[in-house]
Amino acid sequence: MTVPEPHPTDPAWSEEPTPVAPEDLSEGTWELLRAEAKRAMTKAYVPYSNYPVGAAGLVDDGRIVGGCNIENASFGVTLCAECSLVSEMFMTGGGRLVAFDCVDGQGNTLVPCGRCRQLLFEHGGNDLVINMPSGRAPMSVVLPEAFGPDHLSAERSDHTAKH
Repeated sequence: MTVPEPHPTDPAWSEEPTPVAPEDLSEGTWELLRAEAKRAMTKAYVPYSNYPVGAAGLVDDGRIVGGCNIENASFGVTLCAECSLVSEMFMTGGGRLVAFDCVDGQGNTLVPCGRCRQLLFEHGGNDLVINMPSGRAPMSVVLPEAFGPDHLSAERSDHTAKH
């Protein structure tokens, strides 16, 4: 099966999307994120905990991506909504997260756990805005002094192998 290439005269083919930044976030954008998080939550597979979680993120190219938790009888292999969201982001074109929202089965705002904060930092950085129960905050506040890819690249360039 072959996928047809877009025609070069198609506007979507030739125009670069306008990058989205945290300062571009409006209440309407947050409403769209909340709606996507709720929609994603309805797709959760939670036969063990009965605790569905949905997440939504705004990507820097304007896409909204979603994710839900997907449980497994071997609990360690359960996927969280944030992992599902990052997977969708990469499957649909990659990019960087600009804004993030997460809900439980009743639509209440959830706080990403430590592991998920690290995952979100990796794909959004310090400027990613997170909707928290206490209000919206940048990742630099939600996960201060985070460890990330820059630390690894600095380490690799500072060290030489000793055999």
